[in-house]
Amino acid sequence: MNYLSPSEIADFTVNAGIKKANLSALNQFILGILAGAFIAFGAQASNMATHTIADVATAKLIGGLIFPAGLMLVLMAGAELFTGNSLMILALCERKITLAQLLRSWVVVYAGNLVGSVLIAILISWSGQLNYTGGLLGAVTIKAAAGKVALPFFPAVVLGVLCNWLVCLAVWTSFGAKDGISKAVCVFFPIWTFVASGFEHSVANMYYIAAGIFAKCNPSYVAKAIEAGASQSVIDALNWSSMFTGNLIPVTLGNIIGGAGFVGLVYWFVYKKK
Repeated sequence: MNYLSPSEIADFTVNAGIKKANLSALNQFILGILAGAFIAFGAQASNMATHTIADVATAKLIGGLIFPAGLMLVLMAGAELFTGNSLMILALCERKITLAQLLRSWVVVYAGNLVGSVLIAILISWSGQLNYTGGLLGAVTIKAAAGKVALPFFPAVVLGVLCNWLVCLAVWTSFGAKDGISKAVCVFFPIWTFVASGFEHSVANMYYIAAGIFAKCNPSYVAKAIEAGASQSVIDALNWSSMFTGNLIPVTLGNIIGGAGFVGLVYWFVYKKK
């Protein structure tokens, strides 16, 4: 059989969690930077492909076709992504790693993801790409970022839950695939679903919001964002502080619940709990 059964995937996930926990903090951080960059590449390509599409549903549908490339790179090229590492909870429940190891991995990888995401946002800003379509890409980037930091706390948590439920299912099913094409297919459809649904991914938002903050420095982008429907007050509230308090904190909490709870703990209980 060219695919692992769910119980075999559970065993594989436990072993993967052990390997992740035993990486040095430096390697976790470096691989975290790579993952943040890979997800940012998918996010930026998604923005580029959809920035001229006025219909929201069509834009999300097309953006969702492109964004999965980021997670494919994480899983197949080798990187450490905080959201996918929620599945390390299985190794913890099996007492193969300690809580300290789990938390160290999550914190170090999260920091690496942030560095990688912001690095790509800086490079995109310097590259002049935000000038596409007369600066419309810059305007759309600001509008999207401002909308994310304006989310109410509880809905942001719930959107984070729904997102990482799907992301961790993508990772879980990819663990069961034994060839590259199958892994890519396993990743593609759940990620397309979360992007098309408008759910919130903490690492992707590290790029989206950082890129919006950099784009906000250009007055012409701001003017176009207001023309596109963003309010001045919402744009004014877009900054590094609101990036965390308005989005990353609630979304990260939701991502942990969705990935560790609705995927990791559920499958551990079904397939591993004695």
